Amino acid sequence: LTSDHVGAIYDLSRRFAALPNVLAVSSIVDLDPSSSRADYQRLYSGPAAQLPSPMQQALTTGAGPHLTVLYITTNKQYTSDEARAIVKAVRAEQVPDGQVLATGGTAFDLDIVNFILQRTPVAVASVILITYVVLFLLTGSVVLPLKAVLTNLFSISASFGAMVFVFQQGHLSGLLHFTPQSIDPSIPVILFSIVFGMSMDYEVLLISRIQEEYRRTGDNQAGVATGLEKSGRLITGAALIMCAVFLAFGNADVVIIKAIGIGLAIAIAIDATIVRILIVPSVMRLLGRANWWAPRPLAMFHRWVGAGESLPASPQAVYGGK
Repeated sequence: LTSDHVGAIYDLSRRFAALPNVLAVSSIVDLDPSSSRADYQRLYSGPAAQLPSPMQQALTTGAGPHLTVLYITTNKQYTSDEARAIVKAVRAEQVPDGQVLATGGTAFDLDIVNFILQRTPVAVASVILITYVVLFLLTGSVVLPLKAVLTNLFSISASFGAMVFVFQQGHLSGLLHFTPQSIDPSIPVILFSIVFGMSMDYEVLLISRIQEEYRRTGDNQAGVATGLEKSGRLITGAALIMCAVFLAFGNADVVIIKAIGIGLAIAIAIDATIVRILIVPSVMRLLGRANWWAPRPLAMFHRWVGAGESLPASPQAVYGGK
């Protein structure tokens, strides 16, 4: 270690110690609070064998030919925003002839969050695009797939909000026996994947029954009413079973499992009641014949490769009925 290196490490340590929520910094220049910058430079300028035993041990465990380790202690949880702010501040530091790197639980957690944020838009866009295409092939409409995606996102957003309300802000922490903390970055990804799939399953059950009735009568209003009547009980029963299963996860000792179970139960409950029983039928009733609209080229393409049956050819059905 040169005198300049020791001085740079000393200055860096003092800047770290001044950061909010930092309790202590441990390194080769933090062994004696009474020693100054010049004292450490003078001590480390000589042979290592002549150093006091604590300094020799510190050099062995905390320094090497190309790096020096500084340990930062905080009383904040490693997933907290305060701990992440410390890591960001450390990584923003610059030293002459060197680079400042951060590791540890908080740094790993922050890297995972950044990785997820970078990849999530592509994953979400892919899921939405594939879902839209499949629903178009099933229904022959460009409106119903869009409505399905938007209502699914409503259920997912509600579950995310409930997760923050319960597990991050700490509401119901006494009832569920957990300590409030930041949401694990893997939980939203898992919730999105499962909830979007299950919500789309309920959507297909409902839309298929409505479309079947619409094909038979050519009456959109009657199709919505009959489809809801015929499939509502099935959707509600399936949702009750899934909610019971997911709520059982709330008894888990691991907070991640508890959070996933409660989040899924809330999302399914909202989706099967507010979304499928109220919002979807209301929107379809208001849209009327626009539910089944598609541009002529896409309509011809659907008749050629569509997974569903074509709409009836009666005048009432072609022009939307009620």
